[in-house]
Amino acid sequence: MFRTPDGAAPNIAALAFTLLGYGFGVVALTSPSWVLNAIGVVLVTLTLIWSAYYIHEFAHLAIFRSAPANERWGTLMTWINGSCYARFADLRRKHMRHHVERADVITFDSRGFLLAAPAWFRGSVLALEWAYFPAVEFLMRGFVIAKPFKSGDVASSWRIVGIAVLRVSAFAALGWYSPKALALYFAAYLVFVTVLRFADCFQHTYDSYPILGDAPIPNDKVRDRAYEQDNTYSNVFGLDNFWLNLMWMNFGYHNAHHERPTVAWHRLPSYHRELYGNDYRQVVPVSQLLKAFHRHRLTRVLSGDYGQVLDPSVPGRADGFVGAVGVSFLTAV
Repeated sequence: MFRTPDGAAPNIAALAFTLLGYGFGVVALTSPSWVLNAIGVVLVTLTLIWSAYYIHEFAHLAIFRSAPANERWGTLMTWINGSCYARFADLRRKHMRHHVERADVITFDSRGFLLAAPAWFRGSVLALEWAYFPAVEFLMRGFVIAKPFKSGDVASSWRIVGIAVLRVSAFAALGWYSPKALALYFAAYLVFVTVLRFADCFQHTYDSYPILGDAPIPNDKVRDRAYEQDNTYSNVFGLDNFWLNLMWMNFGYHNAHHERPTVAWHRLPSYHRELYGNDYRQVVPVSQLLKAFHRHRLTRVLSGDYGQVLDPSVPGRADGFVGAVGVSFLTAV
């Protein structure tokens, strides 16, 4: 059933935790006990994060042997974190372009949209981003929902309506039963989105191309494997920090992932060491990226330049790493 023999135990445990932890976390949010509420926020946040990275794992067929099994489980994960407005197959297809074409092939040009938007709207988005509210990520999610209506795809439009009715009804019921629980769920969701956008922000200095259909990216440079590794970064908490790296399912070992995308999450730390040892120049610890994440939080919204990372011997080597925004695999359709 599993792609590799050693994949059974960690994935059974992690999938069980994701499904059961999410359910228990939501229930804990409704408790009158603030201790249980805090546990609920942590559980909901963590299981939302894991459900998202499991979508990534299933997209690469890294968990199960059969493609249909990966697709079924990937679809289930989209329902947990709300990315179900897009079909799993569409998310997978666009993400594969990221690997094959070695570029950020995005669907919605948030930068172009904001530059063309009225000043009051652009200013509102920037104000929210200044306050660490991930407004651009919600714009991306709004585009995914609106896309079938704009394109005239009737079947997909009705699908969106059906999903919206189910999800809005579920959240309305939660809010009716416990307004506090609904507010705490939204807080957990904001943390979830922020964690994912931090990870996405600092993993590449690729070129970005907004492409709705299947048109190829410009053939304007050599994008070979050397280019891929030179423009990919591993934003780990530390090579030996097992628990914090597990928070986002070892997604920080990104160079190893790009070297062999079918290596599952539980094998990435050892595969990274096998490939690069302990002193790889493309490793940029999270501690070195926090300053850049704060400093460039407005610049990256409207900038087409991801910035640069200097040599490891240079102090503050990542201070000029502006990073990407709006490149989540959850909104690439």
